[in-house]
Amino acid sequence: MLEGYVHPDFSEVARVLRAQLPGSRRSPRPGGGAVCVWHRGQVVVDCWGGTRDETGDPWEADTLAPSFSTTKGVAATLLHVLAERGLVDYEAPVREYWPEFGGAGKQAVTVRHVLAHEAGLYRIRDMIQDAGEMLDWERMIQALATSPTCHPPGAAHGYHAFTFGWLVGELVQRVSGRSFSEALAAELAEPLELDGLYVGVPETQLHRRAQLIPTQRRRRSNESIERFGRTLNRGLRLVRVRYDVHEALAALMPRGIQDFDWGSEAVARATLPSANGSFTARSLGKLYAVLAGGGALDGVRLLSRETVERISRPQNRGIGRVVPYPMHWRLGYHRVNTIRAPVPRGFGHSGFGGSGAWADPDRNLAVALTLNSGTGTLFGDLRIVQIGSAAVRCADRR
Repeated sequence: MLEGYVHPDFSEVARVLRAQLPGSRRSPRPGGGAVCVWHRGQVVVDCWGGTRDETGDPWEADTLAPSFSTTKGVAATLLHVLAERGLVDYEAPVREYWPEFGGAGKQAVTVRHVLAHEAGLYRIRDMIQDAGEMLDWERMIQALATSPTCHPPGAAHGYHAFTFGWLVGELVQRVSGRSFSEALAAELAEPLELDGLYVGVPETQLHRRAQLIPTQRRRRSNESIERFGRTLNRGLRLVRVRYDVHEALAALMPRGIQDFDWGSEAVARATLPSANGSFTARSLGKLYAVLAGGGALDGVRLLSRETVERISRPQNRGIGRVVPYPMHWRLGYHRVNTIRAPVPRGFGHSGFGGSGAWADPDRNLAVALTLNSGTGTLFGDLRIVQIGSAAVRCADRR
């Protein structure tokens, strides 16, 4: 059973969510999720179902879900709001706002390079000895400031799976004079009256968190991860595929990541703007409805239409050094993936665990999905693709 509201024109979206949720006779497992869809400035889907934990407690209207890389789109939007105010110039070197960053030959890295994943600073495996260090903001800022790039800025692109969050986050802090969490609340959550948009959950809101219920997977040691990379690279060379798996491992698998507890309260309270957002689908949906509507919604303008056009324009194409798939990076967002429902100018971000949110300015359509079960891939999974495809079909029929 689903709770909430569904406009009759978008009933297909609810059917897709219902089929995805655990708890049916075909999938008698715990887990839940929520979907929010906006079309032409109006909420057309705001529904939820399933369980928020393994004991069977129901998903509630205000349940916060761990949303992993979906957080990157939120972090980028926050930086764009500050840029709109003249506090940040996309073409300016990062060192202008963060002087320590200019070391190790990084003087030419611009804000645009960071947002488009062209900065060459994705190799987190070379920066820290253990994933637990990611909970220490100052440690990560120092690591990025003292690390060299692995390619000249702008010469290539590679998914900054973890480092994107501290790069964007420290820019936010330097130009706003606030902590990242404070700036997020002041610039996005409060003006839009969002009910759940946190990167670093306050103590008073921890009770709303959904429990992360991942699929059990075989744990791999650091050594086995390295062996896997060497073996796969040999196979790729045999079929003449130009892709180095070690680049992906360096970006996605910091040492000790297999012991990092993403579902812990310590992680929920920390600030990792690339990976630990706790959101309601309702908040994500409304935020992206602003972007789908040209930067404004319900009398609140966050961005100009010109800025929305600029940030949604692809910065690079083709396969990058980390993700063996063309992401068509925008300024902090990637392309929208759908099935037989093209969204050529759409932009957003999805994440590990199935969550995702995006905007389509052509249709004035915004889609958001939050979940707490299953894993998918580090770049999202088919659940957000299925939900988004259904929403596009409904909007087109409407």
